[in-house]
Amino acid sequence: MKRFLWLLLMLGITAAGGVHAEKADSEKPTNVEADQMAYDDVKQINTFTGNVILTRGTLIMKAYKLTVTQDPAGYQYATLLAPPGGLATFRQKRDGGPDQWMEGQAERIEYNGKTEIVKLFSRAKMRRLEGTKVMDEVEGEFISYDSRAEFFTVNNTPSGETKPGGGRIKAVIQPRTETKGK
Repeated sequence: MKRFLWLLLMLGITAAGGVHAEKADSEKPTNVEADQMAYDDVKQINTFTGNVILTRGTLIMKAYKLTVTQDPAGYQYATLLAPPGGLATFRQKRDGGPDQWMEGQAERIEYNGKTEIVKLFSRAKMRRLEGTKVMDEVEGEFISYDSRAEFFTVNNTPSGETKPGGGRIKAVIQPRTETKGK
């Protein structure tokens, strides 16, 4: 679970702003609330269902279902699923300013603890905010984020393949202004 939570903290790192997850979050306990939990110790699968809310410091993730598996080497893999017609979401405060946040949403969010790659599938969107003001935003049917390289891609189909006529991706990147005297 520790590797999964570390990636969740890293999920919000954006290449555009160089803003990182709230460092203090890594020292906070992880709390999961749900309507039900099932744990299979033999298969190393933990499943939370029904109004799942994961919190760790400033990190808040919400989904209908959260499944966490662990391989023999101890790497963890997580899948968050949205309720029917809804979206799985996350929000976390970022270091680098008093009121900077990263938000994301998709119908399905997957995390690979071994590669530290997060994938957002179907109606995927990531936003960097300063307070309530959206600074940068990307959306498409698929977003893949490599937290090690701090690199992400956005594609127009949920499979991650770019398909002509499959829709368009959208990115809004606000201009950066530097304040003299900093």
